[in-house]
Amino acid sequence: MKIGLNVLERSMLLSILPKEGNFLTLRLTRDLAAKVGISAQEFKDFEIKTEGEKTSWNLKGVAPTEIEFVDAERDIIKKQLKDLDEKKKLTAELFTLYEKFVGGS
Repeated sequence: MKIGLNVLERSMLLSILPKEGNFLTLRLTRDLAAKVGISAQEFKDFEIKTEGEKTSWNLKGVAPTEIEFVDAERDIIKKQLKDLDEKKKLTAELFTLYEKFVGGS
């Protein structure tokens, strides 16, 4: 399934990926990070700049990039988002990711 993600959503998704788990989870996490990460060309195209703790990009980075996710990858992302929701640790930056991967209900 393809899901459109902008630069912020891609960055936030990377931040919630599991840091530990079994071999399969870590393998999928590694593949997800490569798939969702910002390429060198996108870095140039989006004019990504970091000043202190603030990162900015141009309007091209606001437009979603369609990324293909297999069921196992979506399951990992859903689990991470649901865990954050249950712990009441969701942030405003994660809101659209939650809607796209878990649903709005």
